[in-house]
Amino acid sequence: MDHFKYSNGQLFAEDVAVADIISHVGTPTYIYSRGTLTTHYQKLAQAFAPLNPTICYSIKSCGNLAILRVLSELGSGFDVVSGGELFRALQAGGKPSGIVFAGVGKTDAEINEALDAKILLFNIESEAEFWNIDRICGDRKQSARAALRVNPDVASAGTHQKTLTGKKETKFGVDIDRAAAFYRQAAKARHLALSGLHLHIGSPIKTTQPYVDTINKALTLIDELAREGIVIDTLDIGGGYAAFYEGNEAPSAADYAAAIVPLLRGRKLKIILEPGRSISCNAGILVSRVTYTKQGGSKHFVIADAAMNDLIRPTLYESYHFIWPVNPGADAEPPNRGSELRIPGDQKVDVVGPVCESGDYLAKDRYLPVVKRGDLLAVFSAGAYGFAMSSQYNARPRAAEVMVNGKNWTVIRRRETYQDLVAAEL
Repeated sequence: MDHFKYSNGQLFAEDVAVADIISHVGTPTYIYSRGTLTTHYQKLAQAFAPLNPTICYSIKSCGNLAILRVLSELGSGFDVVSGGELFRALQAGGKPSGIVFAGVGKTDAEINEALDAKILLFNIESEAEFWNIDRICGDRKQSARAALRVNPDVASAGTHQKTLTGKKETKFGVDIDRAAAFYRQAAKARHLALSGLHLHIGSPIKTTQPYVDTINKALTLIDELAREGIVIDTLDIGGGYAAFYEGNEAPSAADYAAAIVPLLRGRKLKIILEPGRSISCNAGILVSRVTYTKQGGSKHFVIADAAMNDLIRPTLYESYHFIWPVNPGADAEPPNRGSELRIPGDQKVDVVGPVCESGDYLAKDRYLPVVKRGDLLAVFSAGAYGFAMSSQYNARPRAAEVMVNGKNWTVIRRRETYQDLVAAEL
């Protein structure tokens, strides 16, 4: 599934010992596997090949330029949600004809940047946004294409409330109940052609049924519009595909495709996918060094040098990340990555960081082999929404990023310095 494996008591990223990388670059550091990125992208592309889709990797999940270049070379387009992400996509060699732009608050400056680049289409989130882009296109004497983001009012069990986006009450998109009226009004636009329909119901979606329900609702709407002479030629089914964090909770790319492809095969629709987490999540780990251990009441704490500013998902979403020592010794190699993993002699601990917040933790009540000051810990499944959501809170310089390719590795983002913390203020 990924290219991070234990052998003879130590963790390897592809063919490189993780401890060897850390001896050169220090901690905390994100380490990515090029082979894993490639594998997950290719599995998705192969699974959905019968639909000949345009795959637009979601930059927000992990946007380092080196990662984007790998995916661009594999043929991926990009899903962007800001002018900065558009800039990243173009800097990485992304083709504008494979870029879609979503987000509820696109500014006029960002819209103009996207029009300058001649992107594939805008994903429209509101009536006001649609008519604003149409106006800007008119001022520029330029035409553009768009897809309406439709909320199908479909729930997904297991998706965190903060990442559930397919219900009527979210800030995203337009309710399916008023989507037909939106398309009728948009047909009067002179410069912006609303010929697509966009779906995105949240992330991660751990079963295939929500996609089936959502796509069926979308197809019913498309057929209704067709009877009125309004032609929808593009269906962007979004992303949200789950990734492996613990146990076996994530369907495979083939599982998703088995449920989705039969619904769309034979339809005269251009299909767009927006995967992010399913490609990048297990392509990255965060490596941290134990600074101290301590006891507080009945609890044992492992204090690491990575914190919530480096990986905020546990604090923000109560998310689970498997954690294990980088060099546990052959007797303590994890046989799997399930949450119930326990080896005799393990100690139940909270793994916490140095940030001055009670919510600063990477794991709670977790069984780990006994660790000491200086030991390295690997936080797995950290490639998605890890570094991308990191910050400089508590004036902590952001971590370094490294890419491994077989026996070789490269620093793809240097560790920030104290000077970086104040550079924009001087």
